[in-house]
Amino acid sequence: MAKKLNSAFIILLLLISVGFGFRYFFGAHAHNGGGESTAPLFAATFPNEQGVQVALKQYQGKTVVLNFWATWCEPCREEMPELDQLHQANTANNVVVLGLAIDDVGTINEFSKEVKVAYPLLAADFAGMDLATSLGNNKAVLPYTIIIKPDGTIAKTFFGRVTKDLLTQTLNTIN
Repeated sequence: MAKKLNSAFIILLLLISVGFGFRYFFGAHAHNGGGESTAPLFAATFPNEQGVQVALKQYQGKTVVLNFWATWCEPCREEMPELDQLHQANTANNVVVLGLAIDDVGTINEFSKEVKVAYPLLAADFAGMDLATSLGNNKAVLPYTIIIKPDGTIAKTFFGRVTKDLLTQTLNTIN
């Protein structure tokens, strides 16, 4: 009898732990910026898919939709057409979408031949996850999207796949 009670208790604890895990990783889709500094982002330089170094300083003063992604990440790939539509619809509004890949230049180059987007794709490799963490990605998940206001503060961050409508709603509240 005691063995059955112990087994039931252990199973209950396991289920509660799994529930908290799901809530932690998948429960919160978006949150307001927590005061993280964007200075390291705008001080950085990363290569594009052709290997040309791109200084992110040129995007200071704009509204930036920064998307951390990887070629092997299926939700990342799924959201790219909507990110592309958002970028094209907002270029006149001082809004830019940037794709910062957790991949190397060669991988991004091959990927960009297959998937065409109008927004810049940059290869950050492993340094990209460190940057994402410094910008609030405390869950180490991809995709991870940040909306940065023209003053350099973080307006909102999103864990997981985003949609054009969700981003447009957020942009409309800050512009």
